[in-house]
Amino acid sequence: MITPRLQLTSITASYAELRVLNDVSLTVQPGEFVSILGPSGAGKSTLFRLLTGALEPDRGEMLFDGRPLDTASYPFAFMPQRDALMPWRRIIDNTTLGLEVQGMSRRDARKRVEPLFSDFGLSGFEQHYPTALSGGMRQRAALLRTVVQNRSMLLLDEPFGALDALTRAGMHRWLEGMWMRHRWTAMLVTHDVREAVHLSDRIYVLSPRPAEIVQVIDIPVPRPRMRTGASGAEIAAVETAILETLLTPQEGHPP
Repeated sequence: MITPRLQLTSITASYAELRVLNDVSLTVQPGEFVSILGPSGAGKSTLFRLLTGALEPDRGEMLFDGRPLDTASYPFAFMPQRDALMPWRRIIDNTTLGLEVQGMSRRDARKRVEPLFSDFGLSGFEQHYPTALSGGMRQRAALLRTVVQNRSMLLLDEPFGALDALTRAGMHRWLEGMWMRHRWTAMLVTHDVREAVHLSDRIYVLSPRPAEIVQVIDIPVPRPRMRTGASGAEIAAVETAILETLLTPQEGHPP
């Protein structure tokens, strides 16, 4: 039996007197892309705060590779909602920032990052400043900065939420292709049903706060996922089922 990369069991968490997560359990296997989907304010990002040590759970167990999660060892590479590129640094030096923070020299960090610019669709833009890039290119640069750290797992906090619909759809296709090539272990938090279905192997659907898992959906549609023919019909059916769950009042939660 394969040991999960990440396993959360009966996690409950609060801010002051406000309970945010209630008895949440989930697993992420090595090489899986898992999404946490729920309404705004449900506590999706709170999961990331727990994983990165910014918040302690009230109770429950967090295991990483079968051992209690040691947030000090920081096995995660985190990509926030905004690209957070520094406007005074060229793209090459924005993408090396995480490595430099870890103590790697800028020269060595550049050597690690430079071969990846082509894969990320950024070749030729190494010496540009962020203002010269489109929104999608900035997000690809931010993801490159994240994955080049070679952490065991990616945490993606609504990374495409600020993009327009057309750019976001393009980023979904691009990220799907990159994931198929590299097989990163990744967890995405999002409130975008289409995004979750397109990218995920499995989706955990959260109720409104205090968040509980109300549905677990394995996505059976083969990759790459196309919105035509039989695959398109299957994707639409999954999305409809998720929307019905999100729109149905849950016991103990206000509509």
